[in-house]
This record gives sequence, C-alpha cells and structure tokens, in this order.
Amino acid sequence: MSELILKASALTVRTADRVLLYDASFRAESGRVFGIIGPSGGGKSTLLRCINRLNDLVPGLRVSGDIRLRGECIRTNDVNALRARIGMLFQQPVIFPTSIGENVLFGAKRLRSLTRSEASAVTESALREAALWDEIKDRLRQPATVLSVGQQQRLCLARALAVQPEVLLMDEPTSALDPRSTAAIEELILRLKTSHTILIVTHNIAQARRITDTLACVSIRDGVGQIVEQGEREQLLTSPQTPELCEYLHASDIHTGFTDE
Repeated sequence: MSELILKASALTVRTADRVLLYDASFRAESGRVFGIIGPSGGGKSTLLRCINRLNDLVPGLRVSGDIRLRGECIRTNDVNALRARIGMLFQQPVIFPTSIGENVLFGAKRLRSLTRSEASAVTESALREAALWDEIKDRLRQPATVLSVGQQQRLCLARALAVQPEVLLMDEPTSALDPRSTAAIEELILRLKTSHTILIVTHNIAQARRITDTLACVSIRDGVGQIVEQGEREQLLTSPQTPELCEYLHASDIHTGFTDE
C-alpha cells in the first residue's frame, strides 16, 4: 500500500504585483511517479520549486500555504537539511568544474565528513544507482565536462542520490537529451520509484503515459496558474474533464502527430 509522503495545501506564489500560482493542493505517495503537465507559463516549475524551497532564493517572491513531508511542515526544517531529503534534477545538467568523482560527492561532503573509504563507497553506490558506474568507473578523476550531455544528466542524478533523498524532483529532465539518453533516464525513473517518491514536470505526453502514475495539469485559469485537474494518469489522459486540459492535450497531439488508437 502506498504511503503519503508529500502533501501540499492552498499553495500560492505571488510577486508584488501578480499571482503566479494560486491555491494548489496535491498529494504524492511512495512508489508512484507524480507527473505535472500543462502549457508553458502556467506555473509548473514554480510549483516544483516550492517543494524544496528554491523559490525562497528569488527576491520578491512570496510563498504561502502548507507543504508537509511525512506530516512535518517543510518550513520548520533547516533548508539545507530539507534539500538533502528532497533532491532535484534540472532541465539542463548542472556540472561543477571539477572531476566526475567530486561532482558526485559535492552535496554529500557538505552534509557530513567522509573518510576516503566512505567517499569511495558513496560514489560507487550513487553511480550504480544512476546506471553510470560501468561507463565511467575508470574515469572518476577526469573533468565532468568530458561526459556526454546524457551522461552529465545521469551524473547530476547520481549527485542527488549520493545524499540519499526521500524525494526526487525532476524539471523536464530529458528535454535536452537524445532519444537514447531519454530512454535511459525513463528506465531509471521507473526503477527509482520503488525507493524514492518522484515528482516530474514534463511537456512530453507520451513520456507521461510511459512513466507517471498520477498527474496534475497546471494551466492558466482566470489569469493565474492553477492545478485545473488531477488524478490517475489514464483517467486524465483519456477522459479529461476541464477545458484547459482538453485544449492542452489537443495541442500536444497536433504538435507530435500522436493519435490515440
């Protein structure tokens, strides 16, 4: 039986003169991938960045509402400790100008002291979990920039996994990747969901069909971003109930040439 891991209630994000996201509520459970879809500019990434408090870093942005991780309000925690529990993978790989091995350990070393043997064990474990160990195990001292974009994205995933997060946030993690690298990341997501709660923003409806279990559509309604519909994946994709989701799915079908036969 799935366990409730994340719960957001009445989440609202605003600047001084406008509301970016209004009254968003959702639940994310263990063993399931929670997908966030919707048109550009609706507030999908804004929603995702509330969960690990990245929006706190944006001057003039105010976040209200409640997000709870295993029943505990995320604002009662030290933000660095929170981000250790909630890792994030971005659209473009974020590689530090150092070695492959140091990239993996970047976050882990800041959370705790590691002996040489512990560092080696953490590095190998994280790279294996990200399905990258066999490809680069003899190249750990090389600059991370020598890796392909697809390998760099898996390296970023390994860096997030090295701190053993409970939740993984993914903001269009395959949009910059070729089909082969995309398939590798999708396979990893399906494997990792057994041990991590995963929330992913994706514009790719076919991808949403392949890897998500539940979905939320974030779109503009009454001039502000809102969750206009959410539920089980197949229900939303085959029987949308709101005009915003219907329009988005129709536009996606036209753009990709997809037909549901």
